Amino acid sequence: MKVTVTSDGLNELRAVLESAADDAVDEGRKVVSKGALNIKKDARRFASGIAHAPAYPSAIGYDVRTAGTTVSAEIGPDKAKRQGALGNILEYGTVKNAPYAHLGPALDIESPRFVAAVEQLGVDLLED
Repeated sequence: MKVTVTSDGLNELRAVLESAADDAVDEGRKVVSKGALNIKKDARRFASGIAHAPAYPSAIGYDVRTAGTTVSAEIGPDKAKRQGALGNILEYGTVKNAPYAHLGPALDIESPRFVAAVEQLGVDLLED
């Protein structure tokens, strides 16, 4: 017994996927940038009010990079800025100082929103 399978519309599907691929990196960069900005804002908010590190929140920033089809963000204190070198000490604490968790909680808050935004991006790219 033979079974024959046919498919119509493959050229149309290919066109949709090619269009999505063309826009994916640029649109993905927007999603990653928004997520990084949200994490930066929350981390700064959580780190504000530390009496011995008043300038530290301003040292928190982010960079977005694109390499091929990969978009990534690095969020955290800039060690070249005033009190930026205190990042690890504040986040994790020391033997003598309790931690002021701010980057981890900011990431935890943003993670579900980021996942939802990436999922929506996939839908949007395939619907356009």
